[in-house]
Amino acid sequence: MPSLYLIRHGIAEDRENYEDDTLRPLTDEGRKRTKQVAKRLYDLGLRFDLLQTSPLVRAQQTAEIFTNIFGSPMQQSSELAPKGNFETWLQWATAWIAQHPQPARASLGIIGHEPDLTTWAETLIWGESKGALVLKKAGIIGLVLPESQSWTANGILFLSIPPKLLI
Repeated sequence: MPSLYLIRHGIAEDRENYEDDTLRPLTDEGRKRTKQVAKRLYDLGLRFDLLQTSPLVRAQQTAEIFTNIFGSPMQQSSELAPKGNFETWLQWATAWIAQHPQPARASLGIIGHEPDLTTWAETLIWGESKGALVLKKAGIIGLVLPESQSWTANGILFLSIPPKLLI
């Protein structure tokens, strides 16, 4: 069954220091912690066929750190920006999995923002957002998705790790 990993961007600079929120970069500490998290996940055997990222600077920087460690290709998606369209992304993702050489072994990582990532994860698990999942900065949620039916309300949560447990 395909795997989907939802990764929140690392610690970013304060909002009040940036007129344009899309340009906020990771802090030095955010870069350091994100690198530690990515390295630990790699050491644990996690792999991605593709890392897809929000176009915002902090998410792109997080994706670059993961890409450097994992060697995975990276792709930008406007749907992963805050308030991105879940249905549009879902159509793309199901098509991407279907075209994968081994759909049952496909592994997709997406790097984005809160509250969108937990809302999307909960929709895939329960069919609706329940406000139950927590995703810290540089944290990860892993879902197993069905190959032959709708992903909505059929995802299985198998991983939810805050960064402090990986560092």
